[in-house]
Parts: sequence; structure tokens; C-alpha cells
Amino acid sequence: MSNPNANLKPLDADAVLRFYDRHARTLPWRTAPTDRARGVQPDPYRVWLSEVMLQQTTVAAVGRYYARFTALWPSVADLAASPLEAVLVEWAGLGYYARARNLHACAVAVVERFGGAFPTTSAELLTLPGIGAYTAAAISAITADERIAVVDGNVDRVLARYLALEVPVREEKDLIRATVQASVPERAGDFAQALMDLGATICAPRQASCMLCPLQPGCAGARLNPLHYPVKPEKAERPTRYGHAFVMRDADGDVYLQTRAEKGLLAKMTETPGSAWTSASEPVAHPVAAEWRHAGQVVHIFTHFRLELDVWTAVVPDTALLTEGWWTDPRELDAEALPSLFRKVLAVAGME
Repeated sequence: MSNPNANLKPLDADAVLRFYDRHARTLPWRTAPTDRARGVQPDPYRVWLSEVMLQQTTVAAVGRYYARFTALWPSVADLAASPLEAVLVEWAGLGYYARARNLHACAVAVVERFGGAFPTTSAELLTLPGIGAYTAAAISAITADERIAVVDGNVDRVLARYLALEVPVREEKDLIRATVQASVPERAGDFAQALMDLGATICAPRQASCMLCPLQPGCAGARLNPLHYPVKPEKAERPTRYGHAFVMRDADGDVYLQTRAEKGLLAKMTETPGSAWTSASEPVAHPVAAEWRHAGQVVHIFTHFRLELDVWTAVVPDTALLTEGWWTDPRELDAEALPSLFRKVLAVAGME
């Protein structure tokens, strides 16, 4: 691995900031560079909320969730005072549900330990639940101009091309971070967001508009083949798991739901009952006696495995046997904390 302090090739921060002042994206959680120049301070609560939502998720997908959250909970104190169940309901569909649980825990911690005033130094931020090095750096840079490297996936790509890295990004993380750190100007927050914008719009995954890029004069990748970078790591084969999902209705047409375990994948979210997810397909064992019908199959891709669920439906004659969950009118399913997997299950069963 390269020595991150040897032969650093800093970025032209002035050129990056000039680009940002002219072409900054308008985003609902962002303080525009013109407003920042007038002394308008970004709200750390809203920056934090957007950064957590944007992890593993696109800007386009986050917009409506962000608007809904800030309308329901305008401050971190409002979010902390809300039941976790309500947060999970609003998060449903956004994925990576540990983020929602950590979001609520972090809000509670800010209220209890900081009196509701969201901290803006990376050192303090790192003491909060669910905030790692990247999120702490992003919040502290954007809200307080802490001169710290902020490196997300977009910035990784920009730097992999700028440095023409011939190995996957994960093998040169230290060099990338050190290069960005050596480049951070006084306007650290605008610089961080400018690099993100470059990666999202100019130095994009499948397109490199080098002639529009402020870093083009010093970019080694632009002189070679920018789309060759970043070098892709070898992809591990994603295993498949199998299971069964049971959609039960009562005589009134209500559907039976329950809460998943407190720990593990999709913890504390709402689900239909189902079998264990196993590495080999197992015969179905229905949870109660009824006239079961095979409604179809759902395929869902998680980060580390592919899931195939056979979906079974039945009208349950004796609901007294079901005591762990609750019955819900299908018209009220939007109020449930159903992740996208179980919305797919219900759709196959004709309930969505």
C-alpha cells in the first residue's frame, strides 16, 4: 500500500470552489454558496439527517423522505420525542433499516447529552450512536468548516481518476484521504460539497466530462482513459437463500402482521410471518391449518445475498391461534413499518 504522506498531489481547491460557486446543485438540505457567503449557517440537524439518508441511497430517492421527516420532526428534539415505531414507519422503503434505529438513538443522545444542540466538531460527533468517521467529517465540515477530509463514494471516484489508481479504491483509501486532507481550504464545507457534486455530475460513474472539470489540468486519468478508473475489485459471488412467506387473512379481509426480532436484518420492522431463510430450499411448513394457495415468488437482493421467497396465502378460520402480531386493514398498510421486501410479498399476494 502507498505511503499516504509521500508524493501527495493536492487538488486545486480554488478551481474546485470556483466551479462550486457557479454550478452547485440545489438540494433541500444544502445551504447555497451564495447564502453561505452571506453568513447563513447550515442546520447541523438537517445536514446530519440528509447524510444518514444518503448512505447507500440516491439523492433522487431521498428527497421525499427528507421532506416528510423534516415536516414531522423539524428539530432533533422533535425526532427524539417520537416513538421509534413512528420513525420506522416513515423510513420504510428507504432500506438499510439499522440507519433508522441509529437515527432515533442519536437524536435521543443529542437531547440527553447536548441539551438538543447538535454538536459540530468531528470529535464530539463520533461519540454519538450511528455516526462514523465519514458522517462526522461531513457534518463538521459542512456546518462548521472544520478542515477535515470528507470522502464518500463520489469523491473516491474523482480521486481514483485524478491519481490514475491502478488498484481498487479500497486498497488506497489512506492515499485518497491524505490527498483530500492536504487540499482542504478554509471553506471546508463548500469544498466537501463541491467534490461530491463533481463526482455526481461531471466525473460520474459512466461518464467523464473532462473538459468541464476544474481538476482536468492536473488529472492523470483524464490524460489516459478516465472511464478505466476506478479499477473494479473482484466481485465475490452473491449466495442465494430460500424461504417461505405466509400472508394470512381473516374473515373480514384483514392481513396478519408481526414485528421482526430486535436484532439482525430488518430488525424491529414489520413483516408477514415466514420460515427461516436457508441456503437450500426447504419444504413448506404452514404456520396454521388452512387452505393454502401458492401465490408466486419474490426475489429480493440484499447486499450480501439473494433471497427467493415462495409466497403462500390463506384465509385463516381460527385467528385465536395467532397471538404474536396484529390484524391490519389492507387499506392501512401504508401506516405500517413494512420494508420493501414485505411490500413485494403483499403485492404478490394481491394485498398492495
